[in-house]
Amino acid sequence: MPLTRPVQVSRGTRSTAARVLIVDDSVVARAVISKMIGGNAAFTVVGAVADAQAARAFLQANRVDIILLDIEMPGVDGLSALPDLLKLGQGARIIIVSSSCGEGAAATIQALALGAADTLVKPSLGNLVGRFSDTLEEKLVRLLECMRQDAAAPQSSAPHDAAGDEFDVIAIGASTGGIHALSQVLREIPAHFDVPILITQHLPPSFMPYFAAQIAVLAGRPCDLATDHMRIERGRAIVAPGEAHLCCARVGDYPVVRLSAARVASGCMPSVDPMFESVASVFGNRALGVVLSGMGRDGTVGAQRLASTGAVVAVQDRASSVVWGMPGSIVQAGYADAVMSPSEMGRFIARRRRPT
Repeated sequence: MPLTRPVQVSRGTRSTAARVLIVDDSVVARAVISKMIGGNAAFTVVGAVADAQAARAFLQANRVDIILLDIEMPGVDGLSALPDLLKLGQGARIIIVSSSCGEGAAATIQALALGAADTLVKPSLGNLVGRFSDTLEEKLVRLLECMRQDAAAPQSSAPHDAAGDEFDVIAIGASTGGIHALSQVLREIPAHFDVPILITQHLPPSFMPYFAAQIAVLAGRPCDLATDHMRIERGRAIVAPGEAHLCCARVGDYPVVRLSAARVASGCMPSVDPMFESVASVFGNRALGVVLSGMGRDGTVGAQRLASTGAVVAVQDRASSVVWGMPGSIVQAGYADAVMSPSEMGRFIARRRRPT
């Protein structure tokens, strides 16, 4: 079933269309997905190969914009090949299309942590039409829109350090591409770092327990799914559950988590905005707000509140972001104190120094 519904991006010609590489060991899947994409002039399939080795060879000789990658393949599986394909792709975005990426699947979190832009469940070969075709189109169009917006965004620069007060809390928000960025940030933070870390990542509820477990491993510290009235303690990380916003309040001398299901302007659940706004109220200028890769504008309203209290707002740079929507929105609004890569962000957090 070709992708024929109207898209929100410029169609142009085949010479200007986004170049797509399909990597799947199934001849039928390659043919059907190629036909779907071939019906839309915004995309052109420039290659369809059966395994990771063939994908590497193709990328060494050809430029692509988007890679559709299966996981279960002979030889090197898709997850193992993903980092190399990202490197060879030189900016290409990867969407994992696999039956292994079901609701709550560990493979989904692993793929996103390794740098995939998105994931999509591939149904049985007899069902590669209908809803699958619609969802594939939606993901391709949304990703292409973001890539074109990012290409027009201004360049960024990393901050310089200056002596200053330490932070009492680190609040991190992320969406598409954010899990990979977050893993890079956390790898740079030493085990003895004890400032509490609050995390809001756009994910469905079923993924959150595995996500929290992954964060604990990456961060080298305990990580809990937030519950109402949980104490915010030093040396720990807390992750927003998928069905509620992670907010902060103060009970006596202790900061605690408060969960909220209130609707927010961004429409996200969980949302970065209420986390940032409540962190600003509780911690004031002793807070550091961080926004990593993600689609949309979630976090901009909260960043404004943080900035108004004298807190520091740091965002991921365009070059390292899968999608620069969320961090880019904050930069363009003038609320970012620092713009840097995830690794630089991790080292900056570890030094606990305010930017000049």
